[in-house]
Amino acid sequence: MDVRDEYLLHIRPEIPSAKVSENMSDEERFQNATLRPVIKLQHHLLIEAFKNYIKKHKNVFFEISIERRLIYIDNAIHKDQKFRNSLKGMIIGQFTVNEYLTYIKNSSALNKRMMNLVTQRIQYSIQLLEQDYVC
Repeated sequence: MDVRDEYLLHIRPEIPSAKVSENMSDEERFQNATLRPVIKLQHHLLIEAFKNYIKKHKNVFFEISIERRLIYIDNAIHKDQKFRNSLKGMIIGQFTVNEYLTYIKNSSALNKRMMNLVTQRIQYSIQLLEQDYVC
C-alpha cells in the first residue's frame, strides 16, 4: 500500500453501525467498508455541490414543499447524468487503488448503492440547506 492509500484510509471516519461480515455479499461489504466512510468524509463537499446545483436551477428547490424537495433531490441525483457523474467523481477519487480495482469489477451495482447513499445523505440534510438559504 502506498502513502496515498494509507492517508486516505487514515482520514476516513469510522462508522460503527456499518458492520462488515463474511456472510455479506461483496457489494454490501464494499458499501459498508468503503462507500459509507467515503461518503461521510465527503459530506460537506456533496452538500456544497447540491447547493450549487440548486443555484444553477434558479433556487426553485426552496419554493416547493418538503415532499417535492425529496423528489427533487432524487431526480437531480438519479436523472441528471452530468450532476450524477460529478458526485461519483467526488467519491471515487477517495478510493484506494485496491478499492478502485474492486469497484470497476462491479461498477454498475456499486454505482446504484453509491447514489442511493448520497441521495439519503442529502435528503437528511435538507434543514442545513434551508438554513443556509435563509441566512
